[in-house]
Amino acid sequence: MDPAPREQGRREDAASRAARDRVPRVDPYGFERPEDFDYASYEEFFSTYLVILTRRAIKWSKLLKGSSSVQKSMRDMNRTFPDNIKFRKTADPCLQKTLYNVLLAYGHHNQGVGYCQGMNFIAGYLILITKNEEESFWLLDALVGRILPDYYSPAMLGLKTDQEVLGELVRMKIPAVAELMDGHGVLWTLVVSRWFICLFIDTLPVETVLRIWDCLFNEGSKIIFRVALTLIKQHQALILEATSFPDICDKFKQITKGNFVTECHTFMQKIFSEPGSLSMATITKLRESCRAKLLTQG
Repeated sequence: MDPAPREQGRREDAASRAARDRVPRVDPYGFERPEDFDYASYEEFFSTYLVILTRRAIKWSKLLKGSSSVQKSMRDMNRTFPDNIKFRKTADPCLQKTLYNVLLAYGHHNQGVGYCQGMNFIAGYLILITKNEEESFWLLDALVGRILPDYYSPAMLGLKTDQEVLGELVRMKIPAVAELMDGHGVLWTLVVSRWFICLFIDTLPVETVLRIWDCLFNEGSKIIFRVALTLIKQHQALILEATSFPDICDKFKQITKGNFVTECHTFMQKIFSEPGSLSMATITKLRESCRAKLLTQG
């Protein structure tokens, strides 16, 4: 047997162990890394991404200095981020109390929505980033009240509409995948509902989610469609290997893992090129037709 592959494997194992020693087991946001986390690949990616982060931090600092104030543009508590050390009851301070305050305040502020499952994860992320109850509250209000209207209302009509819109966009841009879904009777809500409800939390890596949210606050909800279309189009060949209903669902779980989504800077460049043209006029027209269809079915 050729000893070269064995020697290469030993070198890779040593490199992985060394990377595991250097990269903290808990990320900067308090999330524990999974057992199968690729420390070596992450370290290689982050060594280049750190330069980008620094450059972006300087840009944001200059931008924010232009404004002197923030623009105002539950039973799930214990289940919110169980793998995050900052939300554990043993944490000091424990962010569960902060999360409760933000959600309670928002429930009083927007009684038409109140509290909807999924909002706890979004509010939790906002708290981790801003470290401030009031800022988290107003950012949550911008998302729920302006950027994603009717996503979290009792009927969730906006959420259901946008899932159907994604289906139509896939039919236009990636017809082979749409045909596969139709052929096996797979509803879009079964494979992408968590993408929309939690805005990719617990689906994509933290750094990638935060970059997506930057664009979401700046450019609006069409960013969600760009991310979803990029994930599907980039992995079209893998998805088309599916031969059954469960297999399709499994493929959609696989496409949210790996280096493509971990390397967030490259990923964000892809979402603006991979799906091609995607105007708000197109999305608005599709929303109108999909909403009308859902209301008729209801």
